[in-house]
Amino acid sequence: MEIDPWSSAQYEDYARLRDEFGIEEFDPTGLPDPSPIYRRGIVFGQRGFDAIKLAIMQKKPFTILTGLMPSGRMHLGHKMVIDQVRYYQDHGANVVLAVADIESYATRNMPLETAEKLAIEEYLINYIAMGLKEDKCQVYFQSKRSLVKDLAFLLGKKLNWSTIKAIYGFEDSTNMSHILSPLIQAGDILHPQHADMFGPTPLLVPVGVDQDPHMRLCRDIAASHRLMNVTHTKDDRIGVFVKGEDDVEKLLNMAKEALSKTGFLDFELNVGYKALYVPGAAESDMPTIEEVLINLEKEINPLTFFLPSSSYHRFMTGLDGGKMSSSKPNTAIFLTDEPDDARKKVMRAITGGGMTVEEHKANGGKPDQCTIFEMFLYHLSDDDEELVEIQNTCKAGERMCGHCKRECADRLEVFLKDLAEKREDARLRVERYIRYD
Repeated sequence: MEIDPWSSAQYEDYARLRDEFGIEEFDPTGLPDPSPIYRRGIVFGQRGFDAIKLAIMQKKPFTILTGLMPSGRMHLGHKMVIDQVRYYQDHGANVVLAVADIESYATRNMPLETAEKLAIEEYLINYIAMGLKEDKCQVYFQSKRSLVKDLAFLLGKKLNWSTIKAIYGFEDSTNMSHILSPLIQAGDILHPQHADMFGPTPLLVPVGVDQDPHMRLCRDIAASHRLMNVTHTKDDRIGVFVKGEDDVEKLLNMAKEALSKTGFLDFELNVGYKALYVPGAAESDMPTIEEVLINLEKEINPLTFFLPSSSYHRFMTGLDGGKMSSSKPNTAIFLTDEPDDARKKVMRAITGGGMTVEEHKANGGKPDQCTIFEMFLYHLSDDDEELVEIQNTCKAGERMCGHCKRECADRLEVFLKDLAEKREDARLRVERYIRYD
């Protein structure tokens, strides 16, 4: 399988994606009052999420970094990101939102001025209307934030052409702006941990699985700039390992002293292996050890970062059965659609029902293949019991597709009218969110 961050491919076998790319299953256990998007497996995978979960449970600082690439109208599929951002913002996160105008220019030929206008009118106003709070939140443009671009340059020291070509499949004909855009994204993801922002803190990027190449690259880059890392070794030990040839013993002893102050008492020092083993530590202690090491290292290494965490959500199916896409208006419910237009789209949508009423009653429907049921699953029903009832009566052939479509259209009408009203207020406040630096 291949994952291309700039393609319009639809992914169906998410379990296979997890297995092939080493994505771990997302487990919402321990999250306070998890929203439907977590309870229902819509967010299906993660990298390094334990650090975020620990920060939430311990009420420690953490950051959410999300981005938008202005390239078309915002639809229901995009709403999943803001739903997650709002959840974490409600639980104490700093929110940093990147407008990827450089990437839009590099990959979609979008002029920067056009990208700025589209980002504000089509995305940011909707984000605010859907509940993004001004407190502890900032929106910026890649092209205007020097820290992002400067950091991208510094991070590139640990990246070579063969690596980036292997990850993204770039060819000799790929333009240099496109080639540089992954480094700009790494600057986006890591810059909230810079000393000029919040300093090193756990950071989560909630994205669709198509963005995983960026996350793998960024985690590798962050790890490569660290002097000390905690590892669960093949022989089932927890060890601190130091890079480089200088001051190895000094760094290991600094780590030993810092860890001893947090309650770890048993250590095995092996300078030859550049390792400090912690026999009494378990895998569950690794986030704590990592935090100790980062607080120690940040005093001597300005490029010290927590490895950024990521979570991956499923894509919404388009109304035609393919991927919901801004470039194909009939596949998507746009957030600025008139309710009557949305209703017409819903009534034409592909369902998982039988070809005829008789066939549907006899054999039942297939809600797992139904674009209408998916809208209830993702956005239109917060009641799990109601959702199970819809699913079961569909499978039993008792719930007709026409009834489901009308109910879906009715709920969409309420949602779209409410959102349109809130957009008017959001329009007056949007500039208070934006940082032009």
